[in-house]
Amino acid sequence: MNKDLPSIRTRLAHALVGWSVLWSVAVSMAVWLAVQNEVDELLDDTLEAAAEVLSGPLSIQAQAESPPAGHDAGSEHASSLPSGRFAWQVVRYPASGKAQVLIKSPAAPTSALRGSPSPAFGDASGWRVFGISLADGSQWLYVAQSHEERHEAQLEVAFGAALATLAIALIAHLWLRARVRHELLPLQRLAQHLGAHDPASTRATLGKAERQELQPVHAAIDALAERLARRLAQERAFTSHAAHALRTPLAGIDAQLAVALRECPPELQPRLQRVRTAAGRLQRVVAALLTLFRSGAELQRQPLDLTALISRLPLDALTIDVQAPQAVSADADLLAAALLNLFDNSLRNGATRVQVSTPTATTVRLDDNGPGVSPERRRALQGAIAAQAYEGSTGLGLVLADLVARAHGGVLLIPDVSGGFAIELRLGPCGE
Repeated sequence: MNKDLPSIRTRLAHALVGWSVLWSVAVSMAVWLAVQNEVDELLDDTLEAAAEVLSGPLSIQAQAESPPAGHDAGSEHASSLPSGRFAWQVVRYPASGKAQVLIKSPAAPTSALRGSPSPAFGDASGWRVFGISLADGSQWLYVAQSHEERHEAQLEVAFGAALATLAIALIAHLWLRARVRHELLPLQRLAQHLGAHDPASTRATLGKAERQELQPVHAAIDALAERLARRLAQERAFTSHAAHALRTPLAGIDAQLAVALRECPPELQPRLQRVRTAAGRLQRVVAALLTLFRSGAELQRQPLDLTALISRLPLDALTIDVQAPQAVSADADLLAAALLNLFDNSLRNGATRVQVSTPTATTVRLDDNGPGVSPERRRALQGAIAAQAYEGSTGLGLVLADLVARAHGGVLLIPDVSGGFAIELRLGPCGE
């Protein structure tokens, strides 16, 4: 769970970024549409107001500068009145003939913006035009603004609004990220508590939850830990009883077989020897099964002399070459059970010699001279051990060796070798 929290935070952060971007784009589009409409209305109002302001003085000026009929003033009568961001024209429409521009601003075109009298708003050749009739009705004032300038004004306003929207979205995104991180902190601390939680302890509890919504999770974990503690206690009690109930009869069988071997006729000795060998293997299997129960118990780790430890193991028909210049820090019972079953594996798979070495103080390596396995089989075995998918994939010896390595805080490895079969029990640093 603790390892999953960074990925949860990453996914949430990416989701927040995505939603923030989509939200910003959507809001920006809405702002753009609203601003476009409002700016159009505002500029139209400005055109109308400018026409009303200019109508009075331009009516007087147009009458004073009125050209004779048939004369088109054009730019010859450019007014000195300030035009600002707008262009304007005063146009006369005679009874016959085309419209005549009496006076205009410098930015206005020389030809009339409207071919015929036209009040109110309209569009003409790239201009937005508002027309108003002057006093005598034969002259019209047109105030205009280019579409390009109107688009520029809209873009400026929309750009400013979009920047403000993006700034707000960025602030919201940062706030949401900080909020999500804060909300995930109780889960992270819960994961840390679970990492140090030992369900084998009868009084282990996570305590009160930091958040009310996490209290059912705490209660469920505590109930599960209590059930696990009871189950472990039952298994350990079974181990204690089974150790006496199974080992003693097997030891008696072995003793009786040894006596029978000495007293029986020579022709029966090979058969009895096979029976005794099978009984010895059964003893080792029982010891291994009992060790499986104990593998989760508290370790009794100490420096071990491998030569002395292996010399006490019941080994037949297998030569053990120990090259261990340094002591190994391990639990003697667990390591002895693991080695005994690994030796039995080598023997049953055709090996006659096993070399035992200690590359480090927490590593025990076994190399036998058996036929070994194919690279594909070796990878399959290593994968099954790494995933603890033992059923149908590994024998009892590898299962036990892996559990012993894990009980010591280490791992079981199957190195790739050119001949034979190799196993490494990496028992983990001392103190784990």
